[in-house]
Amino acid sequence: MLSMMLLFQLPSEAANALPTSGVTGLVNTLIILLLVATGVALVTRWLRIPYVVGLVLAGLVMTDQNLPTAIGPNPDIILNLFLPILIFEAAINTDISRLRSTIKPIALLAGPGVVLSAAITASLLHLGLGLEWITAAAVGVILTITDTVSVIAAFRSVSVPGRLATIVEGESLFNDGVALVLLSLISTTHMQGSFSLVNGVQQLFIAFVGGGLLGLGLGYLCVGLFRQLDDALSNILLTVAVSLGTFQIGQVLGVSSAIAVVVAGLVIGNLGFRQTSASIKVTLLSFWEYAGFGVNTFIFLLVGLAVEPRGLVNTLPAALLAIVAYQIGRVAVIYPLLYLLRFFDRPIPFRWQHVLIFGNVKGSLSMALALTLPFTLSDREQVITLVFSTVLVSLVGQGLSLSWLVKQLQLSKPSPFRQQIEELQLNIIAAKAAQSELLNLLEVGSLPKFLYEEFFARYQARIAQGEEGLRSLYNQRPSYKSTGLVDTDYLDGLWRRLYLAEKGAINQAIFKGLLPDDVARPYLQDLNEKLLSLKDT
Repeated sequence: MLSMMLLFQLPSEAANALPTSGVTGLVNTLIILLLVATGVALVTRWLRIPYVVGLVLAGLVMTDQNLPTAIGPNPDIILNLFLPILIFEAAINTDISRLRSTIKPIALLAGPGVVLSAAITASLLHLGLGLEWITAAAVGVILTITDTVSVIAAFRSVSVPGRLATIVEGESLFNDGVALVLLSLISTTHMQGSFSLVNGVQQLFIAFVGGGLLGLGLGYLCVGLFRQLDDALSNILLTVAVSLGTFQIGQVLGVSSAIAVVVAGLVIGNLGFRQTSASIKVTLLSFWEYAGFGVNTFIFLLVGLAVEPRGLVNTLPAALLAIVAYQIGRVAVIYPLLYLLRFFDRPIPFRWQHVLIFGNVKGSLSMALALTLPFTLSDREQVITLVFSTVLVSLVGQGLSLSWLVKQLQLSKPSPFRQQIEELQLNIIAAKAAQSELLNLLEVGSLPKFLYEEFFARYQARIAQGEEGLRSLYNQRPSYKSTGLVDTDYLDGLWRRLYLAEKGAINQAIFKGLLPDDVARPYLQDLNEKLLSLKDT
């Protein structure tokens, strides 16, 4: 709760007031904002609109006069506290196995895609709004970042292929880090007054490679400590320390802090959580879900507070121009790059590409980065207002229409066969997780053996029932096939995970010297051909 209070920056008059009165005002303001956020959650659920859109609109209606203490977003706290939380929470919830299967389109969009899109957007802003090149470049980078929260919220309201959702999440995860590095490079160029291509490439290399190595090191260190800790609270403290500490160490070393946090989060989420019991893992994920939700809640709510309605009306033409500019940059990147992708990876369906363009919604990170721009940058205050207004219009316009667009595209059609399989899998997964927790309780001595055997047998019966149901469904597949109801997407997804597991094991064996490269290479090539032949899911 105290960390949430740090988000607020008191005006100078309030900062010089007595400590007790300042704290009391902050607490009362925090209570009001929490109540507003709760009311927004209820209203948006009733109206079936995105929660973040409701927060921004609620903040826009409110004014500082409605609050006991005037507040504003603190850029240092947003950058050093809330940004690592948002990135780490997204990383630990990302499945590496699915990320690995989509790494080529993600790398293409989050690497050269960000650079090209930012360059096109900056050029259009320079020509359309008359911004100086260095300022336009900074705004162009800030507006290339996509808001995963709004897009995934739209995906939850309609069925979408899993590969598309992974591409969206992965691109957002990594383009944050790329944008931060580019923005740092632009700020350095502004402060020094000159730019050297050799120094720029060197800084990018050090930032990405150094950030990746730092994240790997601290991530694996955390995985080792997970084996020594057996309670949820200690694990929560450890993950918080690693997420925030990784970001700060990255800044001290001059590497990409965002990339370091992403890599550390991926390692911890996919390896570290395996070292814990099911109950501890649920507690950790619940904590980080709350942390990410709380951060987004306050940032989006304060966006509405920070944007004056009159100022929004005045900057609306410029904001619409900015939206057109970054969407042109997005279109100029998505279609050509994903066309080239078909020559070395599975092609991305054309309808998916439409979603990647229209789902280019701006969010909290764009606003956080706008607040970190150097104070000596030309037109800094006007740029911050422009970014805030652009994000608000993007959230309301694109955020409200995205779900409708995804439904119209009909990206995937659920079948009765798949729905029955998923229901049976749900019971099997839940029962096996409960059995794992029972075994953990037995090993630590907190559960008598006779109770363990009794409850284990109950869950085993549920598992047997679920597996029998799956077997019966697959035995009926010919009848489904004859009626056109058979769903091969599930089987293609299953084969993809198995092929990727084989590839990972073989590559690891080659790395350790257990298999010669010339023996393994034909098998890997055959696996790649099988992966390319599978249908996208």
